[in-house]
Amino acid sequence: MQNFPKELPNAHLLKDRQVIDEINRHLWIESEKAGYDIGFDRAAEDWLMRFSSAWMNYHLPKNKSKKK
Repeated sequence: MQNFPKELPNAHLLKDRQVIDEINRHLWIESEKAGYDIGFDRAAEDWLMRFSSAWMNYHLPKNKSKKK
């Protein structure tokens, strides 16, 4: 795993396999747009800055409803 700055928002998510899959998807999309491989580190930093909060809100809601 790469070493990212601690101040990078939600960097702890990089331990989650689903997040790595999302970043790899982001890597592919952004590399296609750029016309060259932007690299995992750049894709991860960009994804964490732009999408990690929304990902957490969807996948890790704070107020999970309890099943009755």
